[in-house]
Formats: sequence, C-alpha cells, structure tokens
Amino acid sequence: MPVPEFVLSLRRRVGTAPLWLSGVSAVVLDENDRILLTRRRDNGLWAVVSGILEPGEEPGPAALREISEETGIDAELIRLTSVDVTGPITYPNGDQAQYLDLTFLARRTGGEAHVADDENLAVEWFESDALPETLSETSRLRIDKALDDSVEAWFRT
Repeated sequence: MPVPEFVLSLRRRVGTAPLWLSGVSAVVLDENDRILLTRRRDNGLWAVVSGILEPGEEPGPAALREISEETGIDAELIRLTSVDVTGPITYPNGDQAQYLDLTFLARRTGGEAHVADDENLAVEWFESDALPETLSETSRLRIDKALDDSVEAWFRT
C-alpha cells in the first residue's frame, strides 16, 4: 500500500501542507549478515525497508509488517537501533512531510526476498562493504547506526 488511507484523508483536508508522521525502518540481515535493500519506485534509490505507522499501530509489529509487505520475507526484530527525525521532504506531487523514524535491526527467519508490492522496483541482498552507490543517504545512516555495536540505540539528547 503506497500511501495509507489515513494520510490520503488528511491530504484531502490539508492539501500539500507539511504533515508530521511516524515511520519505521528495518535494517534486515540474512544468515550471512548481508543487508536487504529495496529499490524505490518513487526515486529509483536503494533503501532499507520503511513505512508509515497506521494510527494506533505499535512500531515493532509495523516494522515486521513492512518487511513482509515489501519483500515477502519473514523476520524477527533484534533491537531498536535509532530514533531520528528526518529533514523536511517534498514529494514529486508537492506533498510535504517530515518523519519521526524508529529503526530496528532485524534478522530474516524465512521466505525468499522478492518485490512484494508496487512501491519497489527490486529487492536484493548486499554485503555491508558493497552497498550500492545509489543508496539513499538516510538509509546509509540507518545502516551505520544499526550495525554499530558500541551503543544500544542511537538518539539525540
């Protein structure tokens, strides 16, 4: 589901004005510690799995839902790795948003990775030292934080 119905409903009321939304991201590893990335249809960049929380949805189950919906795999969450606020984003249609993002480290438990939705062009596993050049900057930061064992979870103070 590209844009949740509650966001479409809000957009009918506020137009393209900035929305503050909560989102989740997941840095998913396989049994060889490769990182699962999706190539986004909207901008062509590679990115970690991410999505918008539905009203009242818990972040952990939302991250697992997004992993399944986007890539067709099953996973388990290992830990929360970072809490960030994105910069303002303006989408090609003019919609503006900013996100509170909760990123989780996850491990694949089953299924074969494939494009499982209409939001992505490709889904692939990458070695951590061979990430694509067209990886989104926010995903690069989320991966760095998720793989950093020196802190339990990263956040600004």
